[in-house]
Amino acid sequence: MTTRQRAATVRRVERATGALATAASARMEAELPWYAAMSAEDRSWVNLVAQAGIAAFVQWFKDPHGSRAITADVFGTAPRELVRAVSLQQTVDLVRTTIKVVEERVDELAASPDDVVWLRESMLLYSREIAFAAAEVYARAAEARGAWDARLESLVLDALLRDDVDDAVVSRGAALGWGQISGVCVVTGNAPGGDPETVAEAVKRSARHHRLDAITGVQAQRLVVVLGNADDAERAARAVVPHFAPGPVVVGPLVPRLVDAPRSSRESLAGFRAAVAWPDAPRPVQASDLLPERALDGDADAIGHLVDDVYLRLVAEDLTLVDTLAAYLERTGSLEGAARELFVHPNTVRYRLRRIADITGLTATVPRDAWSLRLALTLGRLAEDSPPL
Repeated sequence: MTTRQRAATVRRVERATGALATAASARMEAELPWYAAMSAEDRSWVNLVAQAGIAAFVQWFKDPHGSRAITADVFGTAPRELVRAVSLQQTVDLVRTTIKVVEERVDELAASPDDVVWLRESMLLYSREIAFAAAEVYARAAEARGAWDARLESLVLDALLRDDVDDAVVSRGAALGWGQISGVCVVTGNAPGGDPETVAEAVKRSARHHRLDAITGVQAQRLVVVLGNADDAERAARAVVPHFAPGPVVVGPLVPRLVDAPRSSRESLAGFRAAVAWPDAPRPVQASDLLPERALDGDADAIGHLVDDVYLRLVAEDLTLVDTLAAYLERTGSLEGAARELFVHPNTVRYRLRRIADITGLTATVPRDAWSLRLALTLGRLAEDSPPL
């Protein structure tokens, strides 16, 4: 192949730039459904990228041994927002379609039969460079997006823990994809050693494996995880328990949406503080199972739950239930002893205890529940005896 022949092929390719770009646009519209569904503005930017790619190939083709950085500049012709509008797979389709159009015209673009192989090999080499450039663009975008998402996560998590949810937090949550997520709970435990970002990524991988969404962060020595798309708080917590350091792992109640998560986080954190008082607690343990410890630790939510949802409900239902419960607990769980104290048959005591379980969800014959019931009686009596402020 002579230098004159090569120069002739270069000129033919250069003159065909406009026609190749037009043909590539027509081919994309005909073969790529996602392209046809795009807005006119986004299609124009995609066309510009295709034209820039062909023009860059011509420049590169003139001097293949010169700087090849021009391939990275191909994608610089479009705005940064296009990276969000066009996925990496769609970019691959774009490059593949454009290269295919050029490849189909190799025979007519080559000045002589000897130039065909040279032109085709040059085009394939250039397409490799373009592919690497596309990967670089999307890698940078993913890195920047990951850093921004991490910042948003940190702000949202901090607001949830401080119970300071406003419109800005809702907007940030929506930006993270939590706008329509339901079934939210907060899990708290000791943070493991190592890089917090690595820990966070491991937690999110496990959550995704169980079809859950996760916002997580290390707060002091605590690892806090907000889980979404959960049907059962305890079952969801088990998906991420292995990522916590040894010690208690406490899961707050399930709430409808992210905006309601402060209640779950408040109970989860209170349970985590009080869990040291129950060394044999399961892992994970629900914050509601730690009501006695939380109440003794001064948690107002736990005290309110034991007084309002246990003691006052029993009082409102039937005062004889309160008397029966007190008699049963004072006689160390003896049905016969409580029956003698109340002058009733043991079956009557048994029946009333079943009613108490139906009303409160706590079974007096279960030691943990019996402790919660005893503490509810104590706190309820103290609340009734306290003078109004």
